[in-house]
Amino acid sequence: MNFDYIITDYITGKAVRNVGPEASRQTFEKFLVEEKGYDKKDIQVDEELIVQFKGEDYVSAIDLIVYCKDKALMAITCVAGSIGSYEREILSGARLIYDYQIPFAVSTDARDAMILDTLSGKYAGQGLDAIPSKEKALELVQSLKFIPLDENRKEREMIIYRSFNLEKINI
Repeated sequence: MNFDYIITDYITGKAVRNVGPEASRQTFEKFLVEEKGYDKKDIQVDEELIVQFKGEDYVSAIDLIVYCKDKALMAITCVAGSIGSYEREILSGARLIYDYQIPFAVSTDARDAMILDTLSGKYAGQGLDAIPSKEKALELVQSLKFIPLDENRKEREMIIYRSFNLEKINI
């Protein structure tokens, strides 16, 4: 095994392979804690998401989920390429992962970010400055709606998520 590619995850302290978008994830994890004021315990890393496709389970994970007052506030995908290419994937993931839709879906390369309102699918902001601080999140969480995804939309969202997420299966 080549240990040159092994680094320590900033949030979990676990060893991870430094391949693909891992460098941007580590930078963004530090940004969330050191600049936006979140505690490490507010951030879940690699939260498993299982979707069904043609009767079979497809196992994947959301890179980061940021919590505020025991509610998931942001589902985040960290990428090495164009952040716009991953917006639809993280939007579907934010709609599917829990029994309610996570209010914000974020695609980031740790230099820029696209934030989508999960319920409407519309842009809620762009740039790292648009990522809410923990202080802002504490205000936001009081007025946000944590609504389940309509059962009639689940299958479609699972197909979209799996389609955009296929490349990650071979990493």
